[in-house]
Amino acid sequence: MASAVMNMTTAALDWVTVIFDAPLARAVVFGVHIDGHLVVEVLLVAVILFQLTRKSYKPPKKPLTEKEIDDLCEEWVPEPLHPPITEEMKAEPPILESAAGPHTVIDGKEVVNFASANYLGLLGNEKIADSCISSLEKYGVGSCGPRGFYGTIDVHLDCETRIAKFMGTPDSILYSYGISTIFSVIPAFCKKGDIIVADEGVHWGVQNGLYLSRSTVVYFKHNDMASLESTLEKLTRENKRAEKIRRYIVVEAIYQNSGQIAPLNEIVRLKEKYRFRVILDESHSFGVLGNSGRGLAEYYGVPIEKIDIITAGMGNALATDGGFCTGSVRVVDHQRLSSSGYVFSASLPPYLASAAISAVNYLEGNPSLLAQLRSNIDLLWKGLSDIPGLEIASHPLSPIVYLKLKKSTGSSKSDLELLNVITDRVLKEDSVFIVSTKRSVLDKCRLPVGIRLFVSAGHSEMDIHKVCDSLRRVAALVLV
Repeated sequence: MASAVMNMTTAALDWVTVIFDAPLARAVVFGVHIDGHLVVEVLLVAVILFQLTRKSYKPPKKPLTEKEIDDLCEEWVPEPLHPPITEEMKAEPPILESAAGPHTVIDGKEVVNFASANYLGLLGNEKIADSCISSLEKYGVGSCGPRGFYGTIDVHLDCETRIAKFMGTPDSILYSYGISTIFSVIPAFCKKGDIIVADEGVHWGVQNGLYLSRSTVVYFKHNDMASLESTLEKLTRENKRAEKIRRYIVVEAIYQNSGQIAPLNEIVRLKEKYRFRVILDESHSFGVLGNSGRGLAEYYGVPIEKIDIITAGMGNALATDGGFCTGSVRVVDHQRLSSSGYVFSASLPPYLASAAISAVNYLEGNPSLLAQLRSNIDLLWKGLSDIPGLEIASHPLSPIVYLKLKKSTGSSKSDLELLNVITDRVLKEDSVFIVSTKRSVLDKCRLPVGIRLFVSAGHSEMDIHKVCDSLRRVAALVLV
């Protein structure tokens, strides 16, 4: 078989040699030597020119009749604008009929509220409410314009200065909506071609910012510093251009999807070792962690200047709305021209900026709020330590106490159905409002689903004992 193939190959080579050695192939025309190679090249050029000049589409010789057009239109089925609506999507959430304080009203019945992130219990605080009323009387409700187009009011500048002073940073910038802060800040600094290393447990707002940046995004295992280091090592070792492109680590101080606290000291060490920048979202740690509520840097004793960019929503600890980003003057000034949430959104209503200033002042003047919050977290931990079928997955200092199933069914959907049964019965039977982690179809987080309890300094011991007793009773009925 091998000899036959060799004979065929030899014969083909001999044939080609004969063609190129033919008299025509060695002809001379007008002083130009015409050989076989030139003939082949001319033919190739002719074929290329033919392909470039021919029409890519030949219209039908006769147009379609009206009947054929009507038939085609009837057969056409448009793509749906949305995925199919399931029964789960039709479920109506509980509707609050009063302020979302430690106690609220649902369907005309007072309930204990562990579903709102009112960490310091400042919702309804008289001093903050008075500052809002004064601001409403002076400025009205809205600003009616973005910050760059007549939407900047003196109270905005006062609020930015107050937050920067509280955090110990040179400057800060306000955003009009909490969740838009992080997904506007990330694409303002991270562009196509940049590298972002992010925790796999970040919430949807961070995920959206990563997507909008168009950067190369690599995820590391949730709160796992060994995984982070190996990811940074791999990226810097294998990428020859690593030193010439911008590189970021994106994490949350307290993760909304697990209640875990990020080990900032280790993150800063790795950042400096591999020469990355850090973007830190402190939406659930600002006003909570540290001796005076200044966040994760104060809690770990890390100098604030070692964190390149800090963002936070003000709707949790400060009981207002909007968000801020704080850092160096260059970091802040860049956002005033490049951050979509700042440039294209109407500015924060002045009364909400006044509320934020008053809340920060109140926190500084009443450090006992933090002691009360931590006492409530500790009491809730003790009460939930023996819940049948559930275990605590969050950090002992996190105001988000996160419960997950001890034994998963193997399906997130089935797990969530079980948890929803528990939360529904706790509300209906014991008037305790708690929530499970319902995630959007857009949310790419793959951490286990669970029940989130938001602890407030405004909760009483009786409130905490009530939620613990209710969960213990209902979980025993549903899971055991």
